[in-house]
Amino acid sequence: MNKNYFEVLRPGINSTFQDNGRNNFYHIGIPFSGAMDNRNFLLANTISNNEINNPVVEFAYQGPKLKYIGENISINVTGDVNFKIIRKNKNLEFSCYENIILENNDCLDILSTNRSVYGYLSIGGTFEVDYYLNSCSTNTKAKIGANSGEKLKKGQIIHLKNIKKILPKNKIEYLNSKIENIRIIKGPHFDYFSKDAIDSFFSDEFNVTKLSDRMGIRLKGPKISNIKNTNIKSEGLVKGVIQITADGDPIIMLSDHGTIGGYPKIGVVISADYDKLVQIPPGSKIKFKEINLKDAETIFKLYEMETQNLISNIK
Repeated sequence: MNKNYFEVLRPGINSTFQDNGRNNFYHIGIPFSGAMDNRNFLLANTISNNEINNPVVEFAYQGPKLKYIGENISINVTGDVNFKIIRKNKNLEFSCYENIILENNDCLDILSTNRSVYGYLSIGGTFEVDYYLNSCSTNTKAKIGANSGEKLKKGQIIHLKNIKKILPKNKIEYLNSKIENIRIIKGPHFDYFSKDAIDSFFSDEFNVTKLSDRMGIRLKGPKISNIKNTNIKSEGLVKGVIQITADGDPIIMLSDHGTIGGYPKIGVVISADYDKLVQIPPGSKIKFKEINLKDAETIFKLYEMETQNLISNIK
């Protein structure tokens, strides 16, 4: 057995291996997948001095409890997350966004996310995982990716490789800001909806329901009536597109979405708002705000600059 490994004492909720996803396979029905919150994924690997696309463990709401066996290793957790390390029966508390040393027989207990959904665990090294179509990203619906397309399981052994020498502390000050107004651009079927329906879509609030996962966010609120056709010929989908069901409810497609769909698409969430969108927990309220494509591109450039500034300020 590899001398460095984690034993899964508790798998947590929807804990999977992720990287930045598999591109260029939509034409054969393979979703993009990948880390839901791309900025926190990038920060996790950067703090660990890893390649940007190194596998991480993504978890939702509650993370795994892992017993570590092996030589000292650096880890870090990103997101708005509560966690502790249990060392010789003592609870040690740490902050996110900094390298922490795990010692032999330590237990890492990722307790919960704070008013958010996703968090990330990175190590100074590499999780030993399988790849499918050039990516380890786990899609549990399609059963593809690392871990045979499955979530982590109790009792599972996670082997580690390429362990780095203990890394510098590498810390960053980052506040995961919240968002309520989700900016979108018009979708291809915007004119399928009446003026009253459009006005309601942008002026009223929608509730994020519990029927939300890596495939999509289901919303409840005012019914968005369709004046043309509730069903269209199935056509391609993209991450962030908002479909309106036959019942008039919006669904926002996320990283593990199917590659085609047959509901009208009223809009698409701008890329710069996607990370914050996926962190909105069930029970929250959101509103939509329309912007044009040029503004969306400008905002995305600012988002990329902010991300690079964060990376540059890692100490």
